[in-house]
Amino acid sequence: MAVHQATASAPVNIACIKYWGKRDTRLILPTNSSLSVTLDQDHLRSTTTSRADPSFEKDRLWLNGKEEEIKVGGRMATCIAELRRMREDLEKTGGEKISHLKIYIGSYNNFPTAAGLASSASGFAALVSSIAALYKLPATPSELSLISRQGSGSACRSLFGGFVAWEMGERADGTDSFAVEVAPREHWSDLHALICVVSDVKKGTSSTSGMQRTVETSELLKHRIKHVVPARMEAIKKAILAKDFNSFATITMQDSNQFHAVCLDTDPPIFYMNDVSRTIIALIVELNRASVAAGGPMKAAYTFDAGPNAVIYAPETNMREIIDLIVGYFPQTETFKDPFRLFANVDGPGKAGLPEGFNGAVAKKHEEGAVKGLIHTRVGGGPRILGDDETLLDASGMPKILT
Repeated sequence: MAVHQATASAPVNIACIKYWGKRDTRLILPTNSSLSVTLDQDHLRSTTTSRADPSFEKDRLWLNGKEEEIKVGGRMATCIAELRRMREDLEKTGGEKISHLKIYIGSYNNFPTAAGLASSASGFAALVSSIAALYKLPATPSELSLISRQGSGSACRSLFGGFVAWEMGERADGTDSFAVEVAPREHWSDLHALICVVSDVKKGTSSTSGMQRTVETSELLKHRIKHVVPARMEAIKKAILAKDFNSFATITMQDSNQFHAVCLDTDPPIFYMNDVSRTIIALIVELNRASVAAGGPMKAAYTFDAGPNAVIYAPETNMREIIDLIVGYFPQTETFKDPFRLFANVDGPGKAGLPEGFNGAVAKKHEEGAVKGLIHTRVGGGPRILGDDETLLDASGMPKILT
């Protein structure tokens, strides 16, 4: 008997223009458009295997080896139902009838879940990609993004690689709120990212509850939606297409700052960043100031999502200096994983001293472990369909690893 199974992986994306606030909480329709950079799956990814079988009595999901409830009417159930409906429509024109079969789903993240690293985005993108492959759906990434958006808003952007816009749309039914590619990975392939993991524990205020409190109470959010984001979206698209890092960096940092200002303008206020986060900001601001003062370009851009972890974007040529700087102020407890071999000929990062013209007094050196880890990655591609040798389920359909 044929085995109906598919495995897919999907990437993390980190927004430069932030999504914060919903105009429809059920369909997950945003109050503003957003734009993100897709990161390389070789370093950060969610992998999902889905299998349909007549012996399965109900849909089941395991995340990182632990079974999770698929709540009736919940986001997971909604995504599965939408994909089933598309398969049912496909079966009306022929093909094997499998849409009625229950599904087992195994999913694994190779990074901490719910720790500010966009795990829900890559997770739902991998889920949708896997079931779409299982059902052999002839859908475009933008069409699939309409479904993944209903699982997690930012998941729609993980259906593409490179640089991705989530257009907010205007229709009440959400059919014009989907993701589109601004530029592929290959367009600006030397844009790298350093993720500074400040905390790997679950957030105190989830994005879902936080953003709705902001929508209800923040006057600054209303100004942002109407007057700020539309112009920034156009400006950053132009910067990306022109590979203009100075403009890209300026807009990215400004939008991160305003996003967190909006969180502070919420009643009661929401604090996602901490003292370590603010020190990282000070270091990047000073690094750019020193470079520009010497007649050079901006070297880096910070951005923070709904958590204290920093993402630093920079051209590949600047990454060694940036990692040296961060490790100098935040000594590491573990050896830095150097995927691009920047420190292959030296005794690790953090020993190079301060950059030329850098004022070391802008921040104090923190204790070891204040930044728990560093992940060096780069702009990457979209979801991948994987072979049977990478399945997460065993012959019976159960996860190979249970916790």
